[in-house]
Amino acid sequence: MADTLPPLSLYIHTPWCVRKCPYCDFNSHEPGTHGFTPRDLPEAAYLEALLQDLDNDLNLAAGREIQTIFIGGGTPSLLSPAFYDRLLKEIEARLPFANSIEITLEANPGTTEQERFIGYRTAGINRLSLGIQSFQPDQLHALGRIHSGDEAITAVAQARQAGFTNINIDLMHGLPDQTPQLAMDDIAQALALAPEHLSWYQLTLEPNTAFHSQPPVLPEEEALWDIQDTGHQLLEQAGFKRYEISAYASAGHQSRHNLNYWQFGDYLGIGAGAHGKLSHIDENGLWRIERRWKTRQPDAYLKRTDDLRGFIAGKQPIKADELPLEFAMNALRLTDGVALDTWRANTGQAPAMLLTRLQSAEKKGLLMQMPEKLRASPQGLLFLNELLALISED
Repeated sequence: MADTLPPLSLYIHTPWCVRKCPYCDFNSHEPGTHGFTPRDLPEAAYLEALLQDLDNDLNLAAGREIQTIFIGGGTPSLLSPAFYDRLLKEIEARLPFANSIEITLEANPGTTEQERFIGYRTAGINRLSLGIQSFQPDQLHALGRIHSGDEAITAVAQARQAGFTNINIDLMHGLPDQTPQLAMDDIAQALALAPEHLSWYQLTLEPNTAFHSQPPVLPEEEALWDIQDTGHQLLEQAGFKRYEISAYASAGHQSRHNLNYWQFGDYLGIGAGAHGKLSHIDENGLWRIERRWKTRQPDAYLKRTDDLRGFIAGKQPIKADELPLEFAMNALRLTDGVALDTWRANTGQAPAMLLTRLQSAEKKGLLMQMPEKLRASPQGLLFLNELLALISED
């Protein structure tokens, strides 16, 4: 194993939404009262809980700088700029920020306005991720979104005027009643807004969602293949490089936070339901990796400030025989793959142990024939689970 700890990021979860979308399996909760406004959220209490949560985890940082921060949800843009201004200042007082730190806020176009964007930028947030999903009224209605296509376009313009020079747009495809042409219209509209990054991913019906219990009619498989092939071409022709299964970026604008996940870096997780992955070297010089997660329900999370157990809902070490799959399922999402010598550093296995498995994956056309690199083929990216089974099998 490597003798130095990996880069460290911080994930902050905000668990509230105006309305739960029928496809969403994230930890998001409606506040419980109809007609609520952001002022109804317990901002002050949640901020204090986040800071206490972080204080409890400070020893896990092991003196490392925070390279990236990602504020996800839920709908983080429901909380005020003043909330984030104090939160980020308090975090920096506890942990050193890298000089070029990337700080991302997820925002819903239905919960933003010009002054909030200005306030977020002033607070130190330098990357914005807008959850647009579609610009088409029928698709937005089917997805339960609270914004219109015009409001999404306005939100991007407002973010630019507020000084954001690094914007991601989230788009989905394979939506109810979506034709290939409608999917391409969404991409064309997104490209017209000139974002630096675009996340373009297929709708999936996840367990414990409204769509899973009452599935909508989705496009046929042939139409889905057509959408994917044509969409990839359109994005690449526009100068966007696909660097992960569902992520595209203009030059120099890959999501550094997500790259840290995929390259098996470490991250602290604070907030209701947040997850973290931390490495440490014990007193015997042995490398240990642990996953931990926090209390999920917002009300219960807030009550944990007075609980001697803290905010942790569970933690679990990653066993040595689980490391190959854990590493591969992240690294092989990257279209450029990873250097083969990182296999030993992250799994404790000699690369030679992979040779038979690599040859099998190459013969099936799932892995590129590159002697110094683990890189999925285009076919391997489409059938990643099959590739992972081959790479990580005993």
